[in-house]
Amino acid sequence: MEIRTYDFLPQGAAAVRTSVFIEEQGFVNEMDDIDRTATHFVMWDGENPVATCRVFPDDEHAGFYLLGRLAVMKPYRGKNLGAEMMRNAEEYVRKKGGRRISLHAQCKAMDFYRKQGYMEQGEVEEEEGCPHMWMVKELK
Repeated sequence: MEIRTYDFLPQGAAAVRTSVFIEEQGFVNEMDDIDRTATHFVMWDGENPVATCRVFPDDEHAGFYLLGRLAVMKPYRGKNLGAEMMRNAEEYVRKKGGRRISLHAQCKAMDFYRKQGYMEQGEVEEEEGCPHMWMVKELK
């Protein structure tokens, strides 16, 4: 497995997100304007994209970043690939001088994010009919 970093939305990331968020989970508004400026990470198994996420600076707070669109293809789940993607993205943010990462977690995935060191912040919100909550992690 290899993780590659892109400063544009690569086809591999779009393919994973389409499969997981649109086809599997039923989201409609998956691709957005943030994709043009975010840094994207894709994990490859040979020529097959198997996981992705993106990070981008929080325009409201210097040194803060937002992480999103973490997705792992169904046959690859349960192998700690999501955690590996998170560590890779966090290391990238640290190298950029980032001090904090926030993410808008699906409530059903909050235990996963807690295990990665993220803490809940705020109230549950609906996003396309799916409950989400903001979570944050201070980087060391």
